[in-house]
Amino acid sequence: MTQRAIPAVFMRGGSSKGVFFHARDLPADRVDIDPILLAVLGSPDPYSRQLDGMGGGLSSLSKAVIVGPSTRPDCDVDYTFAQVAVDKAIVDWKSNCGNLSGAIGAFAVDEGLVQVPDGEALVRIHQVNTRKVIHARFPVADGQAVVTGDYVMAGVAGTGARVRLDFLDPGGAFTGVLFPTGKMIEQLDVPDVGSLTVSMVDAAHCTLFVDAADLGFSGTETPDDIEANKDAMALLDLVRRHGAVAMGLASDVQTVALANPRIALVFSPQDFKTLDGVTLPAAAYDIGIRILSMERVHRAVPLTSALCLGVATRITGTVPNRLARNSFGDEIRVGHPSGALSVGAEISNGGQSKLTSAVVFRTARRLMQGSVLIPQ
Repeated sequence: MTQRAIPAVFMRGGSSKGVFFHARDLPADRVDIDPILLAVLGSPDPYSRQLDGMGGGLSSLSKAVIVGPSTRPDCDVDYTFAQVAVDKAIVDWKSNCGNLSGAIGAFAVDEGLVQVPDGEALVRIHQVNTRKVIHARFPVADGQAVVTGDYVMAGVAGTGARVRLDFLDPGGAFTGVLFPTGKMIEQLDVPDVGSLTVSMVDAAHCTLFVDAADLGFSGTETPDDIEANKDAMALLDLVRRHGAVAMGLASDVQTVALANPRIALVFSPQDFKTLDGVTLPAAAYDIGIRILSMERVHRAVPLTSALCLGVATRITGTVPNRLARNSFGDEIRVGHPSGALSVGAEISNGGQSKLTSAVVFRTARRLMQGSVLIPQ
């Protein structure tokens, strides 16, 4: 045969899609896994369409997941995430996908990795990339994850069964501390740009938050509008790279990974049109965001960065906190290009010292099952 078949499942989790594998079906060494995932997703593709693979030409559609028995006694499964670049031969293992985290429990149940009774299931997930724990709660009927329901997710057509995700102790997922530089807000010096007021936060994912207006944006621009401005895209990546060095994620700007950290333009609530042409009124959200992921502007918001934004917004003095609505409830409503989503965060000791958990809701659905084929 000229092609090799590997058992796989194609799933949507939240506003992302990815190819899911059992750990037993892939090599143990990531160096050997990389070429497999590149071939499966169709990367690198200089046309950024991934026509020769399962990817969809966007960072949110170019992902892979590996699930296996847990290596921790307090969890049911291990979940490893791989972000595959679209136009480069790069597989990044240094981050997590919060959206696809919403599909791990369903995959584990449907594949027989976890046995649960009908009703609301709890699957305890060890997120290998970040060494953190996620609890997924979702309905199960006849031994299978339920996918139909009335929960609506901005950026995803239709409705689905609600999946609750509790990210336990998400602070310091990559650097070991909530604020990698020790400061909630600070001045970041960037050559040819000057000094920028930023907040650099590590909660579920490392994210650099900057006031959109400080870089010449209103914040309400569409992803296409931002990407069409090549100078602006280069500027955002430059700032991101200098932030990465400040956070200790890289020794110099040339060695910064594509996936981590992300840079987010945040802004105060104002009316804007979502990607489906509907106006999202300022009253419908507490803080707005436009965020770069894998050198592209995300069409919604990566869930881990939404969680990070929710955490930062609740801490007095950060850039997001200063820009957010003056009063908000237990959940932070995040306005993004596809609509709004709510995230919750539990912070103890006056709101600064200990982040105990972050909560968000997603939907998930199995789209295809069988095998993926790659050239021998």
